[in-house]
Amino acid sequence: QAQLVESGGGLVQPGGSLRLSCKASGIMFSMYVMGWYRQAPGKQRDLVATISNGGTTNYADSVKGRFTISRDNAKNTVYLQMNSLKPEDTAVYFCSARFISQGTPNYWGQGTQVTVSS
Repeated sequence: QAQLVESGGGLVQPGGSLRLSCKASGIMFSMYVMGWYRQAPGKQRDLVATISNGGTTNYADSVKGRFTISRDNAKNTVYLQMNSLKPEDTAVYFCSARFISQGTPNYWGQGTQVTVSS
């Protein structure tokens, strides 16, 4: 059974950094495009970043230059390094796994809260 488990969320001051991790199990990790989405209260869930097995990355304009997505296929884990955090980055962050031939994520994590506040 597929499972994605996020960790690393928390409270950070504006300008600070956090690193989120997502460990996958029950899937052939190398066959999935891994991603991070976020959802703020009262808003839709939006794409933050994705990374293919080959390392090709894609970012939302709002996080380009501040966030970095990476993956360790040996550990079945995807990371999101978040720097220069802003209050508007506050949201629940979800890990996703999308099979390479699919258009939308097949699996989701439970989410981890990131709060940027002084």
